[in-house]
Amino acid sequence: MSKISLPRRLSLAVFATFTIALGAAPSWAGDPFRSSNPRNINSNTEAAFRSIFQEGNYPAAQAYLQQAEVSNAQEPLVYAMIAALAHTQEDWETLDRYGAKTLETAQQIMASDPLRGHMYTAVGNFLQGAASLRRGERVGILLKLQQVFQSLEQASKISPQDPELNLLKGYMDLLLAVHLPFSSPEQAITKLQSYGTPDYLVYRGIAIAHRDLKNYPQALEYVDRALAITPNNPELHYLKAQIIFRQGNNDQRALRLFNRVMAKQEQLPRTQVAQIVYERCVTENRLDAGVRDCAGQMNTVRQNAGS
Repeated sequence: MSKISLPRRLSLAVFATFTIALGAAPSWAGDPFRSSNPRNINSNTEAAFRSIFQEGNYPAAQAYLQQAEVSNAQEPLVYAMIAALAHTQEDWETLDRYGAKTLETAQQIMASDPLRGHMYTAVGNFLQGAASLRRGERVGILLKLQQVFQSLEQASKISPQDPELNLLKGYMDLLLAVHLPFSSPEQAITKLQSYGTPDYLVYRGIAIAHRDLKNYPQALEYVDRALAITPNNPELHYLKAQIIFRQGNNDQRALRLFNRVMAKQEQLPRTQVAQIVYERCVTENRLDAGVRDCAGQMNTVRQNAGS
């Protein structure tokens, strides 16, 4: 089966990291990260987080973000979320525009909140780098990544123990470690376990890392931990189906999980549904030695999504 590309994985990692602290009950409802010194992150943004990572419901998240954009124009997290959602929909124009808006808003709050100013300067540069990569500007992405890490380092100098910052860095380090030979996946996993909450997002990230490292028993263990906490998220069932398929020993179980995900396909981006259709078809072919046109099925879903 094909894998999600590294650029997409990284932008989704940024998106995921924004929501890592949602499961905890913060002392101040707007800030999902901090129990002390909270920021004014509004309820619509928080609801968008929950729609994605607890429910796996992208249309609901989109609606909440539209409301959040109107009501809280000085919150860079809103624009970063919109850009990340655009990436899942392969809407490159919106990705580019809201990546720039994230960067612009980060600069606007720099004087009043330099920690988050530097943090979202990093995020904005990252999102713009992803847009540059889609345009084929590969030199530009290297410059953007350098700016990302410089901004994160500036944020670390201000508040090295800030939970939002550490979770962002930890999640990105984990995904980089899986793909870059000079990084240590074990250290990144330990860091994510040390700093990450709620547990279901920590477990999800670790499961993805173990899947890509082909450590399938460990991947299955962690996705089951995540499912025990958020059992209704179709993306977690999709991840579990992938892991079981790659183990190669229980295709019927994998197929049942793919079918369970497809029962909630209206909650998911159509590009992701197309990939699920492809992987389910490959599973069916392996079960009965079939010759179904899996690529054709995937392309039909993609074409229908664009019509």
